[in-house]
Amino acid sequence: MPIVSVQNRYSPTDRQHESVLDHCEREKLAFLPWYPLGAGAALRSGSPLANVAARLHATPAQVALAWLLRRSPVMLPIPGTSSVKHLEENEAAALLELSTRDFEAIARAS
Repeated sequence: MPIVSVQNRYSPTDRQHESVLDHCEREKLAFLPWYPLGAGAALRSGSPLANVAARLHATPAQVALAWLLRRSPVMLPIPGTSSVKHLEENEAAALLELSTRDFEAIARAS
């Protein structure tokens, strides 16, 4: 059976597996980021994620998911959730459109 996906830890602030993601893009393999939202300081007030979120009237977690989705067409984040409200918040992240400036500001912050 062929390999169709890879799952590695990856988030806007933890991109140590960037080369694996690039390989997945070339080979058209799905990339499932494990721990896609990261945690801690990246989601706190004043962080680049939080600053972009405030401008977009979104949460830092939504911006993190939107960043991942924009980063690669093979990216399939699977964020955990504990409630329907949280699930709906995660779904709404797919509708956020990050500007190039915001995308790059988040990328530089890691």
